[in-house]
Amino acid sequence: MTLQAREQPTYKTRAPAKLNIRLKITGTRADGYHELVSIMVPITLFDFLEIRKKRSPGIELACEGIQAPGGEKNLVFRAASSFFSRSGVSGGVFIKLAKNIPVAAGMGGGSSDAAATLLLLNDIFEKPLSTKELHTLALELGADVPFFLLCKPCLARGIGEILETLNHWPSTWYVVITPPAQVSTAWAYANAKLELTKDEYIFIHKKLRDEQIVVSSVLENDLEKVTSARFPIIHEIKELLLEAGAEGALMTGSGPSVFGVFASSKRAHQARERLFPKNLGRVFVATEWRRR
Repeated sequence: MTLQAREQPTYKTRAPAKLNIRLKITGTRADGYHELVSIMVPITLFDFLEIRKKRSPGIELACEGIQAPGGEKNLVFRAASSFFSRSGVSGGVFIKLAKNIPVAAGMGGGSSDAAATLLLLNDIFEKPLSTKELHTLALELGADVPFFLLCKPCLARGIGEILETLNHWPSTWYVVITPPAQVSTAWAYANAKLELTKDEYIFIHKKLRDEQIVVSSVLENDLEKVTSARFPIIHEIKELLLEAGAEGALMTGSGPSVFGVFASSKRAHQARERLFPKNLGRVFVATEWRRR
């Protein structure tokens, strides 16, 4: 048997970023989490994962691309460790993570990586965990991880784990700009001046159900005020996106990434060409992406 024949196959997957089209804080909890109602959409901006079984036990993680935490501080490592612990599967894996989604930028890259790791490991080891068990495990890793398991446009409630799929989300293009700053989600929530939104779920559910969805009409983020106070460039980016033809613009998550909404790929790419030379940070064009 040749060395090549003895090599384990490499399994690959993509982990998308997300945008918060709307994020309204509706309550606080004793455990420090905040209750919210949010519209979340996965987009065509990806990290890339490769996993290969190895004969020795344990998890090896290699990262390339954008700098990210290594070892046990990385959500990929923690997701893999949790999978093996919960499933009882024995063995080891080598994981390579190619980071492309900016870190601590409001787009959920780490949570997406964790969800992709859980799903791919479950496939590689012939599905020892049910969908419900994966959801439970995902929530233990982070509030956004269950969304990335589903990976479709969703209306999210609770701390983000109660998900309703938005099957008729309109085809929309986004120009996303990430300035050179990182924001702690915990910091943003801790410093938010809370004027808790009442009846937000009823309001937005009715709007999404009864009207043809106009994405620019539902843009709102309760965390934008706190993050933009520290990083005024957020306001500057929003204004420039609108000047470049965006139908609306908003900070996503706890920031500092900002996105503009465009009706077509052509308009989005034209806006990117106009904004890229301004050295605002990383500039992406993306549209909705769904896990098949």
